[in-house]
Amino acid sequence: MTSEERIIQLLELILRVEAVQAAAGKGITEGARLLKTAGLDNQTIADVLGTSSATVRTVTANLRTRGRGGR
Repeated sequence: MTSEERIIQLLELILRVEAVQAAAGKGITEGARLLKTAGLDNQTIADVLGTSSATVRTVTANLRTRGRGGR
């Protein structure tokens, strides 16, 4: 493993720890929306929240609509 790969691996770990802390005490819907707004992808959010990426996609679908001016 190169030093660059190790740095990326550690940064990903830090991101997951921060995501877990941010979502602590929140339900799946609220946590998914919070982490999606922070820019995390569905699979990472699902891993953090212990759910499926399909669930994350479902509970965050309206965030994409709002972001495109669909209010």
